[in-house]
Amino acid sequence: MRLTKVLTATATGLALFAGAALAAPVSVSTVLDPKEQMRFEMGDGSNHFVLAVRREGVSEGEGALAGAQVTEFGWHDINPPHAGDPQGYLRFTADNGDVAIIKFTVRAVFMKGAEKPALHDDGFWELVNGTGQFAGKRGVGHIKIEPAGGPKRLFTLTGEIGDAP
Repeated sequence: MRLTKVLTATATGLALFAGAALAAPVSVSTVLDPKEQMRFEMGDGSNHFVLAVRREGVSEGEGALAGAQVTEFGWHDINPPHAGDPQGYLRFTADNGDVAIIKFTVRAVFMKGAEKPALHDDGFWELVNGTGQFAGKRGVGHIKIEPAGGPKRLFTLTGEIGDAP
């Protein structure tokens, strides 16, 4: 009798798990080009500044965010050669008009480079809201920001998107 209850509970749990949608992997890169930006200097003799920026581009890669128009609304608090704290939102707009809103938080760390300090921007992203195919979804993953020539930046996101609980 006890074994029957355990087997029934296990089978019920497996059936519920099998019916749940599993998260799908995401791996996209986007070169974002500044369209608007304001730079605020601290004026204290340091190199510390804050950059408020709107950048745009198109994502390439795999998963639900691939092929979308991307707009960054960013706030980059940078204090070279010490560290920085970029953060903001990425709006992914699919060809059909569906929108995914990604919140990102990055820690910028300066390390010794060959000619000047090298900046390493790594952090995490979270799908916080969406419409259409992104409604009722959640997502999370790693984000990396790298120079892409001039003022352009390469944003790379890896992670997964699935159903919200």
